[in-house]
Amino acid sequence: MAPDSATAGDKTPVETNADHEAASQEGPQPVQVEYDIERVEKVYRKLDLRIIPAFWLLYFLCSAIRSNIGLAQTMNANVGHDLNTMLGLSSNDISTALALFYVSYVIFDCPSNLIMSRLSPRVWMARIVFAVGVIGACFTAVQAAWSLKLLRFLLGVVIAGMWPGMSYYLTLFYPPSRTGKRIGQYFTAAQVSAAVVGLVSAGFQLMDGAGGLVGFQWMFLIYGLLAIVLGWTLLWWLPERPLPPGQKRERSGFMKWLPPTPEALTGEDALVHYEDLKRIYHPRPWTLKDLGYVLIDWRLWPLTLMYFGVVGVGIGTQLYGTVIIRGINPSFTGVQLSLLFAPIWIMDLIAILLVTPISDRFHRLRPLFFSCAVCIQIAGLLTVTFAPIWNPWARYGGLLMVGFGLGPTVPICMTWTNEIFQQRHGEVGVAAASALVSGLGNLGSITTTYALYTGWPADAASGPHQYRRSNLVMIGILCVSILSSIVMFVTLKIFGNKPSHRISSNGSSITDNSDDFQDGAARRELQQRGFGRMWWNQK
Repeated sequence: MAPDSATAGDKTPVETNADHEAASQEGPQPVQVEYDIERVEKVYRKLDLRIIPAFWLLYFLCSAIRSNIGLAQTMNANVGHDLNTMLGLSSNDISTALALFYVSYVIFDCPSNLIMSRLSPRVWMARIVFAVGVIGACFTAVQAAWSLKLLRFLLGVVIAGMWPGMSYYLTLFYPPSRTGKRIGQYFTAAQVSAAVVGLVSAGFQLMDGAGGLVGFQWMFLIYGLLAIVLGWTLLWWLPERPLPPGQKRERSGFMKWLPPTPEALTGEDALVHYEDLKRIYHPRPWTLKDLGYVLIDWRLWPLTLMYFGVVGVGIGTQLYGTVIIRGINPSFTGVQLSLLFAPIWIMDLIAILLVTPISDRFHRLRPLFFSCAVCIQIAGLLTVTFAPIWNPWARYGGLLMVGFGLGPTVPICMTWTNEIFQQRHGEVGVAAASALVSGLGNLGSITTTYALYTGWPADAASGPHQYRRSNLVMIGILCVSILSSIVMFVTLKIFGNKPSHRISSNGSSITDNSDDFQDGAARRELQQRGFGRMWWNQK
């Protein structure tokens, strides 16, 4: 069991209050203490209650705002009130508008995450959600193709850094080996969003004409306003990065004018967390040279290609899911399309909840979990493509397989990125690598939104082989993802992942000595947790 105090011998224990002040400013500082694993896990569960629900809500709303343009294309189409008809859009206009989002997202993703690491992560995350809400509400007023394209580009600018920023934020409170399950938990918001937005869109279609707005305009407006409210709320709720026990938080500059937020942990909980994750309490301010070392690290590229394939297929399915279903059976109504779209993401959610916790317990086998999930996606796409045309439900079952396979892949890829680059480059490695993998990987989204499905006129032509070539291209990029994960696994076995010598020589707290671990979590990460502490093994 853990000792009752954080000191040795006759030293006085150090207590912390909400500001992490020491009970005695002149008293002794904490010494290294090995706490019982149950005590450590209790602290992480307390952090979960503070961080994960907030992340879930913000990701739910931002995902809805990002993807509801896909639903708007089919809402109230039977009366000519769908997005395409109202704005006179061609298939090329839609593909361009969708792709412009990812162009700006790719450009601004890494700068946004680096700014977050320099400023307050809490404030920057709240800023992202507020701005997404403002732009999302502005979609209500679009009247032409140019305004739709402009707003999609601006949406990519303001939402850039949200997804990798959430991943980076988690590493301020959890060791990387514990982030896979948590990334998966709030990543389910995207799946629930896709399902719920599809179901709720049926309700918005019934509001068509109310207040002079058509159904999709009500959808844009309400989701945008909800995100604006949530953005303000996050300023009070999300915690700032933790401070070492005894250090007082100083509010300076623009922070003086923003509402304070309670500390994430206090008292003994703060001491337990400090001992278990000491690496994040004493970060070395990074420089442009440090950033350069991250950018030239070859480990970025296999991870980026892994992400490229799975996120391309995921976004393609999210944006064109209703289009694919309508291709399976053109007689489906708009409401039926919305209802059939939801189960794809329910399957996605189930896979996330099943696989990501296990991948944390066997964190050295992440590429195996990733590759198996991608193989399920490939099997699903093959079913959608080659199942008999006279049996549309078999093809729909293939879409459900795609949804199930998609679930764990993105959380596993981001978690593996955190593990590799925190160990090798420290905090700047996590901030830059997660953003680069996410940003550059989203070039796959540009490919699927601009070049495939409705963006490929010859492939979109009605007939028995509609979208066949687009499906085969997605299978090809998924094969690239599997190959990249294998290459990454093998090269890490050959070359290892020791802390960068360049970083070490520049005064980083990272050392080159494999026996010198910074904290309790690093010592435990030498071994996989496995199923040893599961409920069925408890006496």
